[in-house]
Amino acid sequence: MRLAIGSDEKCSLTDAVVEYLKSLGHELDLLGPLAGEPLAWPDVAINVAQRISEGKCEQGILFCWTGTGVSIAANKVPGVRAALCTDAETARGARKWNDANVLCIGLRLISETVAREVLDAWFSAHPDPSEAANIQKVRELDLGKPGS
Repeated sequence: MRLAIGSDEKCSLTDAVVEYLKSLGHELDLLGPLAGEPLAWPDVAINVAQRISEGKCEQGILFCWTGTGVSIAANKVPGVRAALCTDAETARGARKWNDANVLCIGLRLISETVAREVLDAWFSAHPDPSEAANIQKVRELDLGKPGS
């Protein structure tokens, strides 16, 4: 799977996640400091989200200190459903019930071990067909049709 990965800082957690994703065979588009390019959290979030929205990457992973900033910014891009996940069950649920396509992780929140658990849960879960109507309602928000 082709993934867009971005962070506003490069650190041991981002390095560990990048290496883990490579070991799983994913193709990675690294953005921001992960690619040696200084970018603030809103800019890296927008860059990752646009790759998802434009179909250049299937999913994305974003990091910032708390994870909230990148999730807020990424969710402004049509077609993106970014979820801040701090544990495996939240990640699994975000994929299953929300068809989330961007995983957001707080750099201060989780260890490398927990990050691997979150990633494993994220990639093992698939959207639940019984949630299709709810997910469609969220897609309609991108089109400016709330409550349709």
